[in-house]
Amino acid sequence: MNVEILARIQFAFTISFHYIYPPLSIGLGLVMVAMEGLYLKTGNKMYEDMTRFYTKIFALIFGIGVATGIVMEFEFGTNWATYSKYVGDVFGSALAAEGIFAFALESGFLGVLLFGWNKVSPRVHFFATVMVTLGSMFSAIWIVVANSWQQTPAGYHIVGSGLQARAEITDFWAMVFNPSSVTRVWHVWIGSFLSGSFLVLSISAWYIVKNKYLQFAKSAFKIALVIATISSVSQLFFGHRSAEIVSEYQPAKLAALEGHFEKSAPADMYLFGYVDKKNEKTVGLKIPKGLSFLTHGDFNAPVRGLKSFAPADRPQAPNFVFQSYHIMIAIGSFLIVLTLFSCWLWWKNALFNKRWLMILFTFSVFLPQLANQVGWYAAETGRQPWVVYGLLRTSDALSKAVTANQVIFSLILFTLVYALLFALFIYLLNKKIKYGPYGKGDIDHSPQHKIMAEEIGTL
Repeated sequence: MNVEILARIQFAFTISFHYIYPPLSIGLGLVMVAMEGLYLKTGNKMYEDMTRFYTKIFALIFGIGVATGIVMEFEFGTNWATYSKYVGDVFGSALAAEGIFAFALESGFLGVLLFGWNKVSPRVHFFATVMVTLGSMFSAIWIVVANSWQQTPAGYHIVGSGLQARAEITDFWAMVFNPSSVTRVWHVWIGSFLSGSFLVLSISAWYIVKNKYLQFAKSAFKIALVIATISSVSQLFFGHRSAEIVSEYQPAKLAALEGHFEKSAPADMYLFGYVDKKNEKTVGLKIPKGLSFLTHGDFNAPVRGLKSFAPADRPQAPNFVFQSYHIMIAIGSFLIVLTLFSCWLWWKNALFNKRWLMILFTFSVFLPQLANQVGWYAAETGRQPWVVYGLLRTSDALSKAVTANQVIFSLILFTLVYALLFALFIYLLNKKIKYGPYGKGDIDHSPQHKIMAEEIGTL
């Protein structure tokens, strides 16, 4: 493999591993705000116990997320020096804003969240929980703004030429509110809310299947289900809006997402299929002219296909883009059905009567994570061959001094270290879940259970 492919694989691997954790912390933070808010409103100690329990899990996720995110900033300099010089003005501003307005807020109140339970009032602690959650959400804003600028550049001009060229900000707010940033921020936020809420759903469902901490688990399940349902349905609208922006500003990416080749013709919408790059055709189950209707409101409206772009300007792996996008859509659709069906069962007072459903929710924690990952794959590989769309090609963004052997060696080291970190994360997470919210053991140690047990003379 050449240096470009290896460097892209290395960055994709490190960012994919890192991206397991920020969505979890954002989503779990929102669930914790809901739990602690209910504690303040009702005075029910069980909601405080919920927040305490999930705060421990949040701290674990936050710590691993910070550790894995640092590596990527060094990769910009080691593997992508030309890119770093080109976008340094833009990325420098966005990352500085993240540090000042987001990470400082999140980490500043994290200490109160973790250690302030018996040292500050409940309202002050709730305020700290809200600030930590907002800090994590603000952090996502600036990262997505920087990435969105690469997709739809705005508020800049180019200074210099050749290897000395760089983008310089002329309008900071035009850069921040570039055409795709606001919609993509919401898209990322909602994906994060799904990740965090499904983590709580998974843990709660596991307790219910194991007949542990039942009142605690059922109450937490209902809180997370409300957030998951609203998020899954909302994602349908923001996802559609993201596709509209792609159709307007990145038509080559849209063509790859739907495997559309014809230069200018009504486009089908595929439910699933395979993109044959060599023969320039797509086969699969489709809705005839469905893409034309979704993008233009007209079944006969023409849509630009991959053949309308020079081969060098097309995404080089259209089938990978197509499959990643459709996996994301399939998971999103399944989550909508799953959450709405569960809400219907809740309304029928039959939510926790279906053991198979609780088992399904136990393993469903992986689905939002997978959707988040493949969504990013579709967005980033669909932008190729541009690292900054229409301005800087990925092949030109590489460091000129780095060699293939150096990238392979560092990739192997990263793989080993990240494998150890992931194993440690799973071990500690599993240990915290098994230990439970009230203590170790197979019976329910909740205060409500103890009172009931005392009443019937079992304690």
